[in-house]
Amino acid sequence: MQERKPVHTQWRLYLVLAAATALIILVTFPRGDNSFKYSYQVGRPWMYESLISPIDFPILKTEAERLSEIEEKADVVVSYFIFKEDVWENHGEELRNLLQDGGENSEFISSIFTALSHVYNVGVIGSDGDLASPVIIIQKGIRALEYPSSSVYTVKSAVKYVRQCLSESESTADSVEIFLSDFDLGEFVEPNLIYDKTRTEEIHLQSMERISPTKGVFYAGGMIVSEGEIVTEEIAQLLDSYKAEDSISYTSDKHYVGLVGGRVMISLILIAALFSVMYFASFRCKAKWRDVYFIITQLVILSMLTAFVYKLNPKLVYMIPYPVFALYLMSFYRQSLAFPVYSIILLPVLLLIQNGVGIYFMNLIAGAATLVSFTHFNRGWHQFVNAFFIFLALLVSDLAFNLMWNGTVTSLFATDVFRMVLNALFVVLCYPMVFLFEKLFQLVSRQRLIDMADTNNKLLRELSMKAPGTFQHSLQVANLAGEVARELDANEALVRAGALYHDIGKLNDPQCFVENQPAGINYHENLSPEESAGRIIRHVRDGVELAVKNNLPDEVTAFIRTHHAQSMTGYFYAIYVQSGGDPENKFPFMYNGELPRTEEQVIVMMSDALEAASRTLKDYSRESISKLVESIVSARMADGMLVNADIPISHITGMKEIFVRHLTQIYHDRITYPKL
Repeated sequence: MQERKPVHTQWRLYLVLAAATALIILVTFPRGDNSFKYSYQVGRPWMYESLISPIDFPILKTEAERLSEIEEKADVVVSYFIFKEDVWENHGEELRNLLQDGGENSEFISSIFTALSHVYNVGVIGSDGDLASPVIIIQKGIRALEYPSSSVYTVKSAVKYVRQCLSESESTADSVEIFLSDFDLGEFVEPNLIYDKTRTEEIHLQSMERISPTKGVFYAGGMIVSEGEIVTEEIAQLLDSYKAEDSISYTSDKHYVGLVGGRVMISLILIAALFSVMYFASFRCKAKWRDVYFIITQLVILSMLTAFVYKLNPKLVYMIPYPVFALYLMSFYRQSLAFPVYSIILLPVLLLIQNGVGIYFMNLIAGAATLVSFTHFNRGWHQFVNAFFIFLALLVSDLAFNLMWNGTVTSLFATDVFRMVLNALFVVLCYPMVFLFEKLFQLVSRQRLIDMADTNNKLLRELSMKAPGTFQHSLQVANLAGEVARELDANEALVRAGALYHDIGKLNDPQCFVENQPAGINYHENLSPEESAGRIIRHVRDGVELAVKNNLPDEVTAFIRTHHAQSMTGYFYAIYVQSGGDPENKFPFMYNGELPRTEEQVIVMMSDALEAASRTLKDYSRESISKLVESIVSARMADGMLVNADIPISHITGMKEIFVRHLTQIYHDRITYPKL
């Protein structure tokens, strides 16, 4: 019998796998990790010493402030105009021609020329509607400058200005009116500022995009928050601003090598811790890489999910159903392995979440509660009972942390409680993913084993009809082996399934076995001992073929190969020797099976032998049963049946005690009823 050994038979591949996993976890680490190691929430007290800023940092605007500025900018549209010089050139030329003609109106035309020269130089727009904003932009040539909208003219105000200039001349008011009655002033006034809608919209969008994210500077030496002070929205904004500036300075080039080196080291330490737990927990699936791949995949999924959700919104971390990872592990492995591995793959929460100690321990406790409650509440609507226990564990844990940090539970928000409820419900919703993992990694879940142990399954129903004696024997072996597995903390579901199918090969020739023979019929009467032994031994090979044909998992098929191991059909060998056969010719009477490797296979092998042998006892006293158990177990050990088995001596001793106790209870004395 072998001692427990580590699984690292191909250590180079383990190193490659560890390095690849560490790289994936490294990539998921948030880039904004910094020296800011405080956790705070609006409405809760500051639980650290007073924080004095060692650096100057810009104060960031809140999201509400930024949205308010964007709305203000959206309401103010700065119109864009293009200055057309040819408008005045044309009208100016006409006025010059009129001046050259001379006449009594030369003085008036000269005044109009001067006034319009000023008007067109300032600019004329089409209507008052284009002056909705206090500022407009005028492009003259290659330059575009801002001007007060009140500084330019409309056609109406331009005409009014020219008339005013004429009235201020030395001429009399009557002469001005007489002149204007014959002179059409409106023909010389038209817009020379042309509205550009496209450029107006572009500038409007650019102005909204150029909103500053900051609103001032907090100088070094200032008190950000004092110890015990309630964190208000203003203080939280200062803390957010300081954290952002600290991140920029901390992740500068001078720290880059150190940051990457530290992350690499942490990742490798995490992988080493995971392999160490698998080793010290005596990982039973050592030779199967798919199990290692599955556990590593859980670590990677948890890390990436945490990083993604935390980046999306840190408050949503409460909703991540971490306990479901404990269920995934328990679905394929024992609780003694599932919980330590879960506690390790949950460690990225501490690394990826700012001050994630509370989240880690809350979900660690919830995972432990899940492993316990799911054992009893795992079918149908009972899963919601399991969800209630998960919620209760999260709530009590969070209350404990609030009392420890704040001295009160009033800081526990209703939104946090709601997120815990969603966390528990998401566990129920995500649990069916276990069947996808089962397919992807070709594993056998606990639920599948339980379903296989249902005696209404096609193969077991056929066994009960064609070989009822073998079926009853298998039921007894399953009950006996299941009790032993539960008390030794072995995989009870796997043991029960393996015990029910271990003799399935007897379906091909049920009458060959004494438990299925009708009274008065001897199947082996006309067969030689060698032939009888051969047909008995053949049920192992037939069982493996039936298992493959019916797609039984390898973990269950292994019980068919190992339940007789390389033992001997002692009954026919004895007849053979008594008939004058060569005692050294043992080969025809030897099973050519495989030696058991796991504790579960040893339990089924011993239970099978003891259940069959116990039927031959005449005396069912405790002493008689103890002698039978000791002889069967000692014989298997002496024959070398357990040399490859990963089972400690203490479990062998405990197994014998459990066998004696349960067989004694099965074959107890019964009352003899008096005759009437």
